Amino acid sequence: MNLFLYFCRKNRNRKMACILHLETSTSVCSVALSVAGNVVFEKISYEGPSHAALLGVFVEEAVSFAAAKSYRPEAVAVSGGPGSYTGLRIGISMAKGLCMGWEIPLIAVPTLKIMASKAVRRCAGKEGLYCAMLDARRMEVYAAIYDAGLSLVRETKAEVVTPETYRMFLEQGEVCFFGNGSDKYRTVVASERAVFLEDIHPLATDMATLAEKSFQEKAFEDVAYFEPFYLKEFIATTPKNKVLGQ
Repeated sequence: MNLFLYFCRKNRNRKMACILHLETSTSVCSVALSVAGNVVFEKISYEGPSHAALLGVFVEEAVSFAAAKSYRPEAVAVSGGPGSYTGLRIGISMAKGLCMGWEIPLIAVPTLKIMASKAVRRCAGKEGLYCAMLDARRMEVYAAIYDAGLSLVRETKAEVVTPETYRMFLEQGEVCFFGNGSDKYRTVVASERAVFLEDIHPLATDMATLAEKSFQEKAFEDVAYFEPFYLKEFIATTPKNKVLGQ
């Protein structure tokens, strides 16, 4: 980190914002670096929940890249939830440590909004509603609904999906559903207005535009007191081997 800190102290009047992005809310682990809202470095692993081992390595690689290019991160952006309790804790703990060490601000980007931004881009900004859904176990999901301009139409909720869950929105027009929780709704909905988008995960690369906007608006979090948006309280479970008396 010493080489990086050297570059952090240079060019403090640089106008274009350089932001380090961390996303660990699901089983996917990703890190990205953006300059003026454009991604210049990214690292992604889809190999499962191994954030504790991978995140530090990815950050080190991003830091080395930044130093080689004389970039100085002016903020750290992190996915703020909802999502995996453990994943969010790992990502936000790393983000806080970096912000404190580098003395730069913290930006939190709602996880479901990260997903919605990708869905809107994939649909070329098509008008309509976009429902981001994360698996919350059993038939429950974390979900929020946005419009094509990424304005929040319905707040984030933890809810059990049934045929009636989003009927009022489908009566208004087409709704795009996406995320690893959307398959649960696919099995119960019959409306032709329900469109499902595949392979949309919350990724660090999709945070760049949203974080850049927050940076320009100086919408920063309190590094010491910021907590993830868990939506539901963490419930510890007993390991299977102990249940079986092993």
